[in-house]
Amino acid sequence: MIMTLVAMLSMTTAFAEDENTNAVKNVEAYKMDVNMDKLASALNLDWNQRDAVENIHRVFNTEMTYAAQYGKNDRENMVKRAIDTDVKRMRSVLSKEQMHTYLMLLNTTLNNRGLNK
Repeated sequence: MIMTLVAMLSMTTAFAEDENTNAVKNVEAYKMDVNMDKLASALNLDWNQRDAVENIHRVFNTEMTYAAQYGKNDRENMVKRAIDTDVKRMRSVLSKEQMHTYLMLLNTTLNNRGLNK
């Protein structure tokens, strides 16, 4: 009887640990922190563009982190809205070539984190 109880407690602990790990991974996937120096280099930004892109990205990162706190349906809508807003704002700052590179980087990031559906 005691062995059965120990086995059940072990299984429950393992299950709860796995669930907590998934929740942490889920929230971590929504953090869009980037190395701004590398992004500026990849996009060949001038100083004015860099400041604007940094501010736009800070807002995007905040919106994505905020979306991670909501339920699945709300989260998906919030993520879509955050991405759409980010792309719209970036278009006003970046050239067509820079925008093409940015979209490629953004899509790759979203795909790697499992957020692009």
